[in-house]
Amino acid sequence: MSPSERKNYPHLAQPVGPCVQAVKHNRMLFLSGLTALGSSAEGHGIADQAEAIFEAIARIARTERTDLRSLVKVTMFVTSLEFVRELRAALSKNFGDYLPISSLVQIGKLFSPDVLVEVEAVLAIP
Repeated sequence: MSPSERKNYPHLAQPVGPCVQAVKHNRMLFLSGLTALGSSAEGHGIADQAEAIFEAIARIARTERTDLRSLVKVTMFVTSLEFVRELRAALSKNFGDYLPISSLVQIGKLFSPDVLVEVEAVLAIP
């Protein structure tokens, strides 16, 4: 069994506290919760925030020499289910024929009132 590699990506807002943005284990990459915090979408609607998050995942995939076709699973945490239609549209737009399996969880609030969605992701690395 190979050791796990813990990673941060310089193009993303750096984590606050004792955590990392990703762990690569064998040929899987596990991404911690990504938000639009620090991006131009911060404080905007859920569709804009989701676009920023999915672009961040795409950039990570490119850094790992793959693309969004290797996305296996996403878990989305939202502050309100009233945004489901917009969130699903953003998923379809960004992932098209390569939709990952997904879970959607409504939570009371995220760490900032400007953040409406947080997404965890798992990618298979070739």
